Amino acid sequence: MKRFIYILTLVVFFFLANKSLAQTTRVLFVFDASNSMKTLYDGKPRIEKAKELFYKFIDSLNHLKNYEFALRMYGNTVKYPPGDCNDSRLMVPFGKNNIQKIKDLVKAVQPTGITPIEHSLTQSANDFPDTKAINTIILITDGIEECGGDPCKAKIALEEKGIILKPCIIGIGLTIEQAKAFDCVGNYFSYEDAGAFSKTLDYVTSQTLNRTTAQINLLDVSSKPIETNVNMTFYNEKTGDVMYNYVHSINAKNNPDTIPMNENKQYTIIANTIPPKQIEHVKLNIGTHNIIPIDAPQGTLTIKRGVGIYNNNDKVKCVIRQAGSMKTLHVLDFNSNEKFIVGEYDVEILTLPRTYLYNLNVLQSTAKSVDVEDAGQIKLTLPEGGDGCILQETKKGELIWVCNLQNNKIKQDFNLQPGNYRVTYRQKSLKQSIYTIEKPFTIKSNQLVVVDLYR
Repeated sequence: MKRFIYILTLVVFFFLANKSLAQTTRVLFVFDASNSMKTLYDGKPRIEKAKELFYKFIDSLNHLKNYEFALRMYGNTVKYPPGDCNDSRLMVPFGKNNIQKIKDLVKAVQPTGITPIEHSLTQSANDFPDTKAINTIILITDGIEECGGDPCKAKIALEEKGIILKPCIIGIGLTIEQAKAFDCVGNYFSYEDAGAFSKTLDYVTSQTLNRTTAQINLLDVSSKPIETNVNMTFYNEKTGDVMYNYVHSINAKNNPDTIPMNENKQYTIIANTIPPKQIEHVKLNIGTHNIIPIDAPQGTLTIKRGVGIYNNNDKVKCVIRQAGSMKTLHVLDFNSNEKFIVGEYDVEILTLPRTYLYNLNVLQSTAKSVDVEDAGQIKLTLPEGGDGCILQETKKGELIWVCNLQNNKIKQDFNLQPGNYRVTYRQKSLKQSIYTIEKPFTIKSNQLVVVDLYR
């Protein structure tokens, strides 16, 4: 086995969700206790060098607030040879005030088994209670993968579970070619360099301070980031998985809120306005604050109707479509406010007869309000069941079908919008068309009309 010490350090960083509440950061130490750690380096077994380095790291991180630690070991139970490629176990779960227990276990461990790096990293994803915290990993090992695994693949698997790897590598005696093998997982520092530890710590600190964040600017018609309170969904563009799902916010300084994000992904972001606005191929700049603009100018639309006794407002819906399109964007209740992207809309209101409003212009930060007349009611009395319908009479004298009569009821009520109508009816027992009865009537708001369909 090639002998060297690598420390794969996931960037330890923290951020404030707001001024008063700091998010927890969880650091999992994965410690190599494989047989190769017995090899001497500068007169000491390499495991002693690894322990010294481990103590320096955990002591340096322990003073930070809102941090929790855990310990996983591999190669510490099954003797090599032959070793066991599943020899990896969580020794101390995450919790508070467990630093001494972790140190004691590391102090007592002796080199024993084999080096299953990919398996250990993959299993590490299950050691974190959730993905709500900032989850990080520090791997300390003196050997390369011995079980046919690929640490690069493990890194990808961990990222998919919300464990954002940002590794450093400290190695003993690595050639340039050996160091290149770890390009996929982190930054290399030579253990022989007296400043390796401080350089690594500086790197970790710089990543803590210069975390990768994003600010979504929802722009109005003047390209000002004033739109807010909109749900935003962030998709991993490669896999299609949902990575984040946030409701946009503007902070106390009237700026769009800052959110931490995984810089290793390329995103499709959908702002769930009505209709939704989408941007694709969003790639973040690492270690910086990224501003992502989305054109989302909005105004408010309200369809108003009074509390008339025949309105049934709770049952009548308003169907909203973009002007000229038949696709339903939204179904709006009477007297409710809803934001829409600036533009023109057609509205179909499911009254009897249907009420159509065309090319309603929604303007930036403006409340567009449209009033709909109160309904009236017609009461029909039939001598017996029969067939017929209600027709609306237009100003041009055209007759437009509104609805059919129920052919098995002798008393029927219909709530109709104000206007001129005709009702036609033929009794079931009369089989000739000439026995059709036709009667005109007029509906006015909040008024009742009674029509008897007798000859």
